[in-house]
Amino acid sequence: TELLQHHNPAREVNRMASVPRFKLIIEYAGTRYSGWQIQKNARTVQGEIDRAVREVTGRKDFELYGSGRTDAGVHASGQVAHLDASTNLPPATLVHRLNDELPADINILSASVVPHRFHARHHAVARRYVYQVARRRTAFAKPYVWWVKEPLDLARMRGATRAFMGMKDFQSFREADHDDAGGPASSLVLIERLEVAEDGDIVLIVIEGSHFLWKMVRRVVGVLVEIGRGALEPSAAEGFLAEWSAAPARLTAPASGLFLERVYYERDPRTAQAAAITPLLSSRAR
Repeated sequence: TELLQHHNPAREVNRMASVPRFKLIIEYAGTRYSGWQIQKNARTVQGEIDRAVREVTGRKDFELYGSGRTDAGVHASGQVAHLDASTNLPPATLVHRLNDELPADINILSASVVPHRFHARHHAVARRYVYQVARRRTAFAKPYVWWVKEPLDLARMRGATRAFMGMKDFQSFREADHDDAGGPASSLVLIERLEVAEDGDIVLIVIEGSHFLWKMVRRVVGVLVEIGRGALEPSAAEGFLAEWSAAPARLTAPASGLFLERVYYERDPRTAQAAAITPLLSSRAR
């Protein structure tokens, strides 16, 4: 569980009256980390933020809870967490102090005081991931893309996205009987958006849905890329959803290109435009 061991439920009423709850928006490069959630004997993003909170507040009795896990090597440009910490620091100062303590590849974008009824994971209504596929070799963006050497037929990929839309059974695309937050989960997932777009020499695969199963996004990307390469027919996507297949697991895209871009809560506007998080200028434009 992400609830830190120092939290004492017996003091909950008094704590809520005196301890503010902050909503944190966080960006990080996941390359050097074993995912978001604290683990024994592994460096994680939550672990680094936990350490920074201890340094800034001088306290151990706080709660830091993320909207969901990201796997080892996966990045985020809009992870959300809530933090209950006894501090008189205003949000802007808290952000500044935490960032002073954090490594350069983790950055708190903002902090705001929210009601204690707000929960970073339980109140999320949708999440949006962006996957970046590079069409060319790059000297700078390698940790943030998957370079696919073969030409990709985007029309074939876009045609295949229709199979994933709506409430579908992603049994073939899951790794285990756990969702991205670690609890038991059905393999039914509501996909509200799946788009294949271009930005310079990056092909963007944008997927938005209610929640995502472990490795599901990377396997959807892997299947779409195989379709774009011509190694699979577009109808294969529908077949993998209709009955269990081991093929999507074999086609899992690398973690390097995946970003948790946004976590949505009730009444949050849904952004429409797809843009690269780490742009890669087209070599044809030079």
